[in-house]
Amino acid sequence: MNDPLFADNDAATDAFKQAFRRHAAGVAAVTSLAPDGRPVGFTATSVASLAAAPPLVTFNMARVSSAWPAMTVGNRVAIHTLGPRSRHLAVKLAADNSVRFEGDHWKPGPHGVPILEGVTSWMLGSIVEVHPVASNAVIVVQIEVGELGDEDDALLYHEREYHRPLKL
Repeated sequence: MNDPLFADNDAATDAFKQAFRRHAAGVAAVTSLAPDGRPVGFTATSVASLAAAPPLVTFNMARVSSAWPAMTVGNRVAIHTLGPRSRHLAVKLAADNSVRFEGDHWKPGPHGVPILEGVTSWMLGSIVEVHPVASNAVIVVQIEVGELGDEDDALLYHEREYHRPLKL
């Protein structure tokens, strides 16, 4: 493919990875139920607000992810914001998918969707659009309900590690 938007070469890939390792991003966790009813989830640094009215959120993911089968229009997902006190959840949901829901760090929430314990907030919504792009996808979620947890600093992902932001 000669389209510069989809350049597939080592130099472009290296430049991309190096640039985004230096770009700190907030850490969130996304959970859902797979078609067979088992809980699925992953960490995401691509969560962004799309609109306030109606309340829409987007996130990106690889279509090879173990959670991909749950990302269908109409299915529900929970988006959790994380702080330094909930860093262990980011580590857990970035681990092998077979162990992500072992333990008592979550409970079934509305519609049975897994809600993580100790997060700074969670929002539950319905997937309204899925946009495949190359081997990835942009997921759009309309928020239906949510709750705030205990206040905490942001949890940032930078240079392949989790960090607390420095106060200036």
